[in-house]
Amino acid sequence: MSERLADWTKGEQAITYQTCAACGHVQYFHRAFCAACGVSDPQEARASGKGRVYATSLVCRAATPETRAHVPYNILLVDCAEGFRMMAHGENGLAIGDSVTASFKPFAGKLVPFFTKER
Repeated sequence: MSERLADWTKGEQAITYQTCAACGHVQYFHRAFCAACGVSDPQEARASGKGRVYATSLVCRAATPETRAHVPYNILLVDCAEGFRMMAHGENGLAIGDSVTASFKPFAGKLVPFFTKER
């Protein structure tokens, strides 16, 4: 792989994804190979942070002591503009089909993607 791009999983304010040069498959989970065709070294790119809510779930019961202060919080599946789906946090009140944009917020000691409705 080439030089690593900034990514929220490393504490940075960016979402990255991968694209296969051989088959064009887009994947969100970083791998050393394409999950569709197996070719090695997919290319990384930075996502725009724009997408559409595919599913939403309001969490009303803390899973851990660290998340208790955040209850209730919204977990989303977002179909991102680049063609991948990701799970992330979002503002309460979002509905399936809403257009959203990512920012980043602290949650239980980590910086996580947080989607808000496009205005």
